[in-house]
Amino acid sequence: MANHINIVYEGGEGEIVEKKSRFLANVASVESEEDVAAFLEKIRKKYWDARHHCSAYVLGDKNEISRCSDDGEPSGTAGRPILDVLLGSDVHNACVVVTRYFGGVLLGTGGLVRAYGKAAREGLDNSIILEQIPGRKLQFVCDYSTIGKIQYIAGNRGYQSLDSEYSDIVKLTYLVPEEEARRFCAEITEATNGKTEIEDLGEQKYAILDKEFILF
Repeated sequence: MANHINIVYEGGEGEIVEKKSRFLANVASVESEEDVAAFLEKIRKKYWDARHHCSAYVLGDKNEISRCSDDGEPSGTAGRPILDVLLGSDVHNACVVVTRYFGGVLLGTGGLVRAYGKAAREGLDNSIILEQIPGRKLQFVCDYSTIGKIQYIAGNRGYQSLDSEYSDIVKLTYLVPEEEARRFCAEITEATNGKTEIEDLGEQKYAILDKEFILF
């Protein structure tokens, strides 16, 4: 089966307060470690007067890269809890930075772990997370007598129409989940008695938000 992954479509923010310390979480979609570095720098500038900007990020469809930083907090009390939230949420290509403003009361190791994890969770909860689906763009070249059959089959399957061209022939382009492409093509071929020319126009990742298709 094609690899469906959860991604951050729109990064969110979260804030919690623990014993007067403020923990501010910021979430972003990232594609590379350069993106991570740029996002960290942005957060450091935004909260320039804070002492700690702890972070974690995951990269790759299978989280091939996953790293975290305590940024001066006791080892294992900040970056790792943030990373655990990311991994537990099954989100890919994402970075979470949690900034702490010390409130004057020590939280202890357990308190820090809970606070950083809770803030990260709050940030993700306030983000828009979408399932990114690998798809294929398929173009069907046919005559006017077979348009209806193609549109009927595609409509029943809920496939998104990307384009249509009408001249002496008709070209219909649909976005189809990758794992369903072969079966769909076979069904169209059978329904139109082999009179439809089919061209694979390549990969197109997409997601659905409020019944709207979003292309990547």
